[in-house]
Parts: sequence; C-alpha cells; structure tokens
Amino acid sequence: MKTFGFLSILFIIMLSLSINAFGQNTAKTVDVYDAELAKKAGADEYGMRQYVFAILRVGKAKRPEGKEMQALQDGHFKNIMKLADEGKLSLAGPFMDGGEIRGLFIFNVKTVEEAKKLVEGDPLISGGYLDAEFHSWYGSAALTEVNQLHKKIQKKKIME
Repeated sequence: MKTFGFLSILFIIMLSLSINAFGQNTAKTVDVYDAELAKKAGADEYGMRQYVFAILRVGKAKRPEGKEMQALQDGHFKNIMKLADEGKLSLAGPFMDGGEIRGLFIFNVKTVEEAKKLVEGDPLISGGYLDAEFHSWYGSAALTEVNQLHKKIQKKKIME
C-alpha cells in the first residue's frame, strides 16, 4: 500500500511536470508548433509519447566496499551514459534521501521488455545491488531532447 501511494504521487508529479514544464510562456518564448521537432521526438498530437519508467530500489545483494564498489558504480555510470548517447535513456538520476528507493530511469523505448534488456549491462542491477521496477509511462515527448540540452549546461562530466 505504501508503494502504491508513493508511485501514485510520483506519477502525478511527473505527469504534471511533463505537461506543464514545456508549455510555460515567458516574454522570450512564443508557442509555435514545430512539426519537424515533433516528428523527431516521436510526439503525438498532444506533444506526448510513451516511455518506460523504472524505479531503482536497494537490491538484495550485499554491496561491497572500496575499489570493488567503485568499479560497480563506474560500470553503472558508463551504462547510463551509453544508453543516453544512443537515445535510449531520456532521464536518469538518484534520489537524495538515502531511502530504499535509490533512483529512476525514463527509457525512450515502447516496451518494458526493451527496457529490461537495456539494464542487463548495468552491473549494479545485474549483480542484484539494485532492483528495477518497470512501468509504461506517458509523458512529454520533449524529454527526448533533455540529454542534448544537458550537454550544453554541464560544466563538469560525471566520468571522462
């Protein structure tokens, strides 16, 4: 029941952000439909598309320490960056409260099965240190552009 409540709230927040974040007008922006960008992003007539949302939780495997843990973490980041560069991962990030729920992924794929295959290369997930829970999700197609925008505002890379 606790999980359902969290997921419901998280879904409502993410849907609200995805609908509203890209539709806010300022003095510098003008709402002009860009058919080419919409097509590139895979947008429907509402500017939305289907994704797969994954919640990462603490896994059952006991986490190692030191260099072994750092190697696993490096592999995790490398997989994230590879998937982002391939356009398969639109958004990823950790939760900062140190709780059971450790992070999230929003995959730019249409099926849960596709997303599950993409995390097979992640050593934290394949090693059982993180468990991934997958859900089909409908959100703003503008998320497909986040990784390119991020590169423009990122002063320091997580990994070289």
